Parts: sequence; structure tokens; C-alpha cells
Amino acid sequence: MPIIRVEDLVKTYRVSERRPGLIGALTGLVRRKHRIVRALDGVSFTIEPGELVGYIGPNGAGKSTTVKTLAGILVPDRGRVEVLGRTPWTQRIAHVRQIGVVFGQRTQLWWDLPVIESFDLLRDIYRLETSKYRHKREELTQLLDLGPLLDTPVRQLSLGQRMRCDLAASLLHEPPLLFLDEPTIGLDAVAKLAVRQAVRDLNRRQGVTVILTTHDMDDIEALCSRVMVIGRGRLLCDGTLEELRARVSRRRRLIVDLDYRNGPLELPNAQLVREEGTRVEYAFDPREISPAKLIAQVAGRHAVRDLFVENQPIEEVVSRLYRQLEPAEDAPC
Repeated sequence: MPIIRVEDLVKTYRVSERRPGLIGALTGLVRRKHRIVRALDGVSFTIEPGELVGYIGPNGAGKSTTVKTLAGILVPDRGRVEVLGRTPWTQRIAHVRQIGVVFGQRTQLWWDLPVIESFDLLRDIYRLETSKYRHKREELTQLLDLGPLLDTPVRQLSLGQRMRCDLAASLLHEPPLLFLDEPTIGLDAVAKLAVRQAVRDLNRRQGVTVILTTHDMDDIEALCSRVMVIGRGRLLCDGTLEELRARVSRRRRLIVDLDYRNGPLELPNAQLVREEGTRVEYAFDPREISPAKLIAQVAGRHAVRDLFVENQPIEEVVSRLYRQLEPAEDAPC
């Protein structure tokens, strides 16, 4: 049974407009113009327990609106939403007891209090049994390496430290469902790796269902087995990363470091993409020539020092997918 079921979800906003300058300001006092923005336009999907789903799209696509609706923060104009068997906005108190939410640009911790006191306040808010709370707090402290941070006021934490503490705060009441909205925004490489590892462990070891919205495609590639793409409020594509790549292009890349060249670099069934010193890059379709045969062709012509085969970078895949799908195409993958 799906943990989340969304059917024909619609959400619109009424946005005011006015002309610039003093005349525009005075005119706006008398007669203000408005336009309707469709943040969500008939979105439908289901998510099964234990899935780790990436939810991606350009700015203004409807990602955060979807998450806020699923969390019970927003009420849609139309559509059916069931999360853990409940309608989020009509059963909010019962609903929030079973979900965790992390917004990368906001914190649920108290700014001037030490981290551990924020955790204690959340224990009281969720009415957690003391021994169970302490056990969970200790478990999260070890998982996210929070020991040195517990007595530090939140305002003195770095962004990466605060994000780890926010992640722990969202999990103290052991929710089976976790929403992560841009959880690694602004983090350095070390902090990103720590957050990714924690999310991976929560999903794989504890079975927490995770919905991740992000612009960082490395997060998606490292964590998500399924990706949903949204644009202009409509669900454009839903599938695995490999299915998304196949929709855009099946081409792969062979990067070769040569000791020296022995004749021309051009090869049949492969496109010479770039040549920089002794490094050469080819693009090829594995349906036309296998990587092994292509490598044999290169090695038969040139002295090879090193080589590797890689998929098209996920950033390029998603960028091309946006361009292909967002303006007109409605059909899902």
C-alpha cells in the first residue's frame, strides 16, 4: 500500500502586479492588477514505503509547494492527497507526529539555545517518553557526530553543523516519512557527504521513506533510486536515473590518457569530442559499439596509459530534459 498517494493536485496563487515608479505605486492604490500562477497543475503520483525519491525541477517548478502540501502546511485548490492514510491539512496534529521535515533555508531549532535544549523542547512538544527519547537522541548523536555540538547555541553553529542538527531534530520522534527540501544548500563538500551518508543510513537501515528536493544533482545521483521531474507545476517524468538518461541520450563517454599518438584519433562508431594534450574524449552509443570493442580499437592504434568509461553527467541529462519537456510535452516517461 502506498505511503503517499497524490491525485490531480492543483494549487494556484494570486499574485499582485503594478507598474514601476511613483505613478505605478499611486495607480496600484486605486486599482491593483493580479495574475494567477498555477504552482501545481494536475500532479499525480504514488510513493511506496521505503523509497528514496528525488523530486527535481527548475526554480518555480512547484517542488516546495508539493512538499508543503504533503506536510499539511498548504491546502490545495483541488485534488486528493493521502499521506500515511491521512489528509495532511485536515488532520495536522496526528499527521505531523509521523513526518519529519527539513527545510534547508529554515531551522526548527531555537536560535539562542544550546542544541540539546532545543532537542529537549521538541521532546516535550511531541510528548516523547523520556527513556525512548534519550535512546533516540544518543543514536542520532552518534550517526550525525553531534557530540561536540550539543552544548553550543544554535546561532554559533556553521551552516553544515546546523543542518546536521536540524536533521536530527526532525527524527527525534522516529517518523516513518522524511521530507528534505534543499538539505545540502550552501554546504561544503565534507558537510554534504555527512548529510548524504546519514540520509542513506536512515533509508537503508531503518526503512525511513525519504522525498528529497534539491538542485544538487550529486545528491540525486548518490542517493535516489527514483527521480520525479516537475516543470511549470506538471509532472514531466518519473523513473530511474538510467531511464532519464535513456530518454535524453544513451551515449556514454570514453576518456583516454595516451602515452603517445600513432596516427589519427578518429574512430568508426564513436565521436571525437575533445582533445587536450594527451587526453582524448570520445562519445559513443553502446548499442552501436560495446565499450570493450571501442577500447580495443583505441589500444590497437595508440599507446594507452589510462582510460575510463562514464555516463553522461547527470547535470547535463537534467538540463537537456528540462529543455525537451518543460515547454510542451505532457506525456510521462
